[in-house]
Amino acid sequence: MGKAKARSINLGKHNQLQKMSRTDAIKEVVNRFKRNEDVIELITLFGLSAEELLEGGALYEEVKGIEGLLND
Repeated sequence: MGKAKARSINLGKHNQLQKMSRTDAIKEVVNRFKRNEDVIELITLFGLSAEELLEGGALYEEVKGIEGLLND
């Protein structure tokens, strides 16, 4: 993990994400979709793509709704 991400994670509410891998982040985004929770911070922090989220189990409609945030 780069220094910038480590600093971002250590600031405030993201302390619980210190050891989160990219795979864990994808799983967490999919779980948050299911619970109708905010996913923006994880997607932008890890630079997730639509393909990764779809392969992780997200629905097409969910991914399409946030396509402006995704790296492709």
